[in-house]
Amino acid sequence: MNRALHFVLLLSLVVAGCVGPSKGRRPPPIRPTASGNDASTRQCLADLGRIGARYSAVADQNFGGGCSTRGSIALTATPIPISNIRAIRCPLARALAEWVRDDAQPAAKKFLGSRIVRVESFGAYSCRNIIGGNTKLLSEHASANAVDIGGFVLADGRRVMVKSGWRGDSDEQRFWRAVRGAGCQRFQTVLSPDYNAAHHDHLHFDLGRGPFCR
Repeated sequence: MNRALHFVLLLSLVVAGCVGPSKGRRPPPIRPTASGNDASTRQCLADLGRIGARYSAVADQNFGGGCSTRGSIALTATPIPISNIRAIRCPLARALAEWVRDDAQPAAKKFLGSRIVRVESFGAYSCRNIIGGNTKLLSEHASANAVDIGGFVLADGRRVMVKSGWRGDSDEQRFWRAVRGAGCQRFQTVLSPDYNAAHHDHLHFDLGRGPFCR
């Protein structure tokens, strides 16, 4: 009888452990999907591979308050090396890589007479609200669905930056307006120094609400 009672008590503890974490304990981490667990992610990663981009998987995380990095990767090259992209949603990374390859690179050769060898970004994921306006809406950055591009390094050693070039010499002005215009064909929202002071030093691209181009 004692053995039977002991067995019942032990079984009840095991079952209780399978129900889930008790109140106050941290929930288990969300399973990663950036490694290709769903069809759309697999297709996106295959597209990045064909482009020649370099990346590594980032585990899905939910940081609370609407901030998350689901279906994201760490992007290191488009295949042109790019800085500061620790978490970016795969579809946005694909659009960015296509923009660099098919729009920014030809524009650099046309207007600046040199090719791009490095993309300098201000990052993608950031858990924050939209800046530059009186709003409490979360930015697309809060879900790794936006990226800010500050400039490029050229093969001849020049650094071509939004901050200095947007109203710089005529060649740089034409270059930056050409790549902004091309971005408006690829992204849902494109914000530049023409939009507000908060964007005086970068181009903001996202695949969220829109279309909007300024």
